[in-house]
Amino acid sequence: MTEQQKTNEKALCDEVEEQFLRLQEDRKELERQWELNLNFVNGNQYCSLASGDIAVTEKTYDWEQRRIFNHIAPIIDTRLSKLSRIRPALAVRAASGDGGDRAAAKLASYILSAVQEECDLDGIMSEATAWSEICGTAFYKVIWNSAGGATVGQTESGRAVKEGSVAVCAVSPFEVYPASLFEEDLESQPMIIHASLVAVERIAEMYGVEIAGRDIGAFRQPYAVAGKTGGAGKNAETGCNYEIVLERYIRPSPVNPKGRFTVVAGGALLWDGDLPYVNGANGQRTYPFVKQTAIPNPGNFFGSGVVERLIPIQRAFNAVKNRKHEYLNRISMGTLAVEDGAVDVDELTDGGLAPGKVIVYRQGGTPPEMLTLGNVPEEFWKEEESLLSEFAKVSGTGDLSENADSFAGVTSATGLQLIIDQDDARLNTAYQSIKRAAKSIGKQILRLFRQFATDVRLLKYSNGCTETELIYFKGSDITADDVVLDADTDLNMTPAQRRTVIFELMDRGLLSDGDGKMSVAVKKKILNILGYASLAETVTAQEEK
Repeated sequence: MTEQQKTNEKALCDEVEEQFLRLQEDRKELERQWELNLNFVNGNQYCSLASGDIAVTEKTYDWEQRRIFNHIAPIIDTRLSKLSRIRPALAVRAASGDGGDRAAAKLASYILSAVQEECDLDGIMSEATAWSEICGTAFYKVIWNSAGGATVGQTESGRAVKEGSVAVCAVSPFEVYPASLFEEDLESQPMIIHASLVAVERIAEMYGVEIAGRDIGAFRQPYAVAGKTGGAGKNAETGCNYEIVLERYIRPSPVNPKGRFTVVAGGALLWDGDLPYVNGANGQRTYPFVKQTAIPNPGNFFGSGVVERLIPIQRAFNAVKNRKHEYLNRISMGTLAVEDGAVDVDELTDGGLAPGKVIVYRQGGTPPEMLTLGNVPEEFWKEEESLLSEFAKVSGTGDLSENADSFAGVTSATGLQLIIDQDDARLNTAYQSIKRAAKSIGKQILRLFRQFATDVRLLKYSNGCTETELIYFKGSDITADDVVLDADTDLNMTPAQRRTVIFELMDRGLLSDGDGKMSVAVKKKILNILGYASLAETVTAQEEK
């Protein structure tokens, strides 16, 4: 390498690192808010934002109670439980009724189903949804993993050669740095930097560059809060076995139609070239990310989370509960009034009023007396009930068993169902974001297979029963990528509601043919939805006889 090349590489590394530090400083307040959200969910609720950082609020008096009554964590658990109903079954819609188009759509649907199972997409979406609920935004990264798939050979050194496959991972908002905080659409961002912690051994394996590693705390990254620095050994102490890898993605432009992808770590240039994936519409290259938000924030790239809205209520609730308990302590423990010099105050302060205690007071003095404080003021109880109601209203997770009084006059099943539907309607924004993310992930999966699966490969597809189909294909066979969601997964229903709908469709004859008979395929589909997939093969065998 010439001196000029070294100088150019050094300038490029400096450019990427300077951009990263600038973007990091621009969104410093956002990161501190995310950290505050994580603290409140985890039960560390006596902290606040002060001078651009998180500070612990101190007690005003030594006797002040600082107990935490965490209602945010169960609210997040409830929201995640409801959002878990959306676990999409991805399918591909045929471009036309032509046999070739229908066959291409069927093949693409099989590929999506197989990859969804192989990547554990359900678990990945659960992880990303947790991030979006707490911080407001989460991302999926869809990449081609050359170390995935079946083994097709080995190198001279005995290392296995894989055919490659698609990998999907959840990415926290702490790791994604857009060029503009005010551009809502991810695809419209001129540049995105993905900053992630990677072990130096992994960097050497991937890029063939030895990095010494350094103390990650110097970057002021919130990985400790996000749980990224756990584990044993040197990393748990100093983080010197890790390095922050900066992946800079620049959007394609007329000047640079294939975009640019640059990787920098520890002041060394690991990679520089075109955007690696043809994963956009119409054969374009774009970012390998998909964004998911809990609550859209118009005019901002990052969304908002429900935790931000709950923090003031949680602070007020903790204050009310602690002041009420302090009042109860005064009533139960008693408050003594003593004449100055009449008793040994130190003895009373240290020992209190134990049962049977003899109090000696100065002759001629006034004996100690208990002050009557009465009962706990009613305002404490009213404020506590009001805050509990506010938790439910703000979070959109009203519990019918706890708020039964509000609909005591509703006696019909239809009326109760309307109340449940209204309660779940508050989550529709998050539902729709999950659905859009799932479809975008499916499209990128198919486009990556089209780009990298150049040789014929074998695909094992399971239909949900005991039946497995083997399909041979290559990337050029994937001509359809119009990803949709199966109708039965596009509804925000519980399993019980789903079963009720199916039985109603059967009673009305909508699942039968003109002769009133139900086809084998429909029967198998119904059994799968009802959770009796093992019976589907029995039905098939009986029909064949």
